Amino acid sequence: MSSNQYFLIVPASGTGVRMETDVPKQYLKLNNGLSVLDQTLKTLFEIEKIKGCVVAIAEQDTMFAKSKFINHPKLLATAIGGKERFHSVISALQTLKPFAKDNDWVLVHDAARPCVKTTEIHNLINQLKDHPTGGLLATRVVDTIKKANGHIVETTLDRSVLWQAQTPQMYRFGVLSKALENVINNNLVITDEASAVEHMGLESILVSASNSNLKITTPEDLKLANFYLNHD
Repeated sequence: MSSNQYFLIVPASGTGVRMETDVPKQYLKLNNGLSVLDQTLKTLFEIEKIKGCVVAIAEQDTMFAKSKFINHPKLLATAIGGKERFHSVISALQTLKPFAKDNDWVLVHDAARPCVKTTEIHNLINQLKDHPTGGLLATRVVDTIKKANGHIVETTLDRSVLWQAQTPQMYRFGVLSKALENVINNNLVITDEASAVEHMGLESILVSASNSNLKITTPEDLKLANFYLNHD
């Protein structure tokens, strides 16, 4: 089974409203001179097993053309991103169709997670390579989590069973395609690929990762990302 190929999808069509910047967050510059997206691609393209990548960008995107990786041999194509993240992933999967077989693997990684470590991606690949479905990087929840109604506490959740989902999320091409088709057909609301797979009643494996694999959503996150990249 482990002779299957590995492909990468990077949804990068977000507008980054919460960053309050003129530029979408994936194109903000890091201290090392790379954009957030280019740093993300740099790390993932270093993974030898990844044979090809599709980046999903907004229809009106003019900035990806300036990417350092626009002519990289692993960049197979760009796809037009959609309104929600899963629309972008579906669009990218369609673009991957001529390259990938059903049993091949697809790693979906947020453009705004530039601090992911290659060691953790290798770990994800190694732990899942013989699994029929796939799984994702995640961290155990260490804080006490309250479920609330507005600002009023309803209950405290058992944190020993809680994990915080990260990316890459890695699933077999056929599994992910069917799971996202199911989301569209049943008007389901999902926030990540794992949710789509859960709706199919299929198993997902959690692979432990570190907190440094943060998703940039606020200006403070950008500062933190620069710190992690500088101290790697």
